Amino acid sequence: MSRVPGWLGRLGAGLTEMSERLDERRAAVEGEGRVAEPSPDDVPPTVDHVPPPPDYAPAAPPPRPDPAQVVPWGVRVAAEAGWRLLVLAGTVWVLMRVISAVQLVVFAFVIALLLTALMQPSVAWLTRRRVPHGLATALTAILGFVVIGLMGWFVTWQVMENIDNLSDQVQDGIDELRNWLLNSPFHVTDKQINEIAENLREAIGANTDEITSAGLEGVTVIVEALTGILLAAFSTLFLLYDGKRIWRWTLKLVPAAARPGVAGAGPRAWATLTAYVRGTVLVALIDAVFIGIGIYFLDVPMAVPLAVFIFLFSFIPLVGAVASGALAVVVALVTQGIFTAVMTLVVVLAVQQIEGHILQPFILGRAVRVHPLAVVLSVAAGGMVAGIGGAVVAVPLVAVSNTIVGYLKAYSQEAALRQAPEPRGATAVEVAPVQPAAPADAKPS
Repeated sequence: MSRVPGWLGRLGAGLTEMSERLDERRAAVEGEGRVAEPSPDDVPPTVDHVPPPPDYAPAAPPPRPDPAQVVPWGVRVAAEAGWRLLVLAGTVWVLMRVISAVQLVVFAFVIALLLTALMQPSVAWLTRRRVPHGLATALTAILGFVVIGLMGWFVTWQVMENIDNLSDQVQDGIDELRNWLLNSPFHVTDKQINEIAENLREAIGANTDEITSAGLEGVTVIVEALTGILLAAFSTLFLLYDGKRIWRWTLKLVPAAARPGVAGAGPRAWATLTAYVRGTVLVALIDAVFIGIGIYFLDVPMAVPLAVFIFLFSFIPLVGAVASGALAVVVALVTQGIFTAVMTLVVVLAVQQIEGHILQPFILGRAVRVHPLAVVLSVAAGGMVAGIGGAVVAVPLVAVSNTIVGYLKAYSQEAALRQAPEPRGATAVEVAPVQPAAPADAKPS
């Protein structure tokens, strides 16, 4: 038996090894396209074999993105603003509940602020004339309270003196109005007028309990009014005498970062309030004088008390002028007849038009100028929240808030410019102010 050469054995061994490697690579490539079969330990006892998925099976879905990234940017911004607005609304609601719980104290302090804004220039004038500050405060406060008290006493005295004559004139005016309705083209019959009068009497008789309870509540209102007057008087006295120290103490309650801005906004807000109160008093006085003169020459009874009512109601913008003018027209109608009522209406409208288009822009100026829409909305909101008192303080509150917001906005912009880094290099050259070129015929200084 012949022996195989060594080189031939080695060649066969090499071919065999190469064939095994090719088989391993082919098995590896085929295994990448199919699901790995579980090991016998992982397969449940009841399952012998899991077939691979068919070739037409859909591919696995991509991983889901983060939900915050899917929400559109506008929706995210609206949500961020929404919950902040909810927090602010809740804060305002809680603040309003607190204010309503101590409404008397708040109104007394607000009235004290208005009176202080009206009297403080007098204290400053006396102080500049070397009058001691305490004496100047006492003189101004006493004079102011005496004037206010005399006005209230005068109105009460005039009403009590003319109430009998006014009732007779009202009865005569009602009879004249009834005769006019009977002879008017509206075809009103005597039976209809009697039915209206009977319905009024029945309504008054049916609501006797409510009227009695309203009278009892009126006693409580009088007690609260006297308490508010005393609180307002004491607050006014202390604000006139020690207003600067109170303001400095208030600044200590403000965070240190916001204190400079608030310290600058305070005097400007006070100047706005002072200008508003002084201008409103002057405009109301002009309205009362001219309308009072007009209704006096028209022989309307109680012309002077009506003029005082017009002065007081003028502190309620828009609504007060309409209410006081309507009161004067009604008194003229039931006492002097339709012609006098029409002439009274003409006088009231003429004076109010002059006030709205000439006096207010000239006297109040730009410092307290508020858009008419803001005036109407603020008066309506103030009246709905706090009645007549809210309507009185609504417009000065809006004017002061406008001043404060404008100043804080300008202050923040200036602070941002101061804290911004100084430009350097080419940027500094670009933002540097350019000096205007001198004309050719200019001479050097």
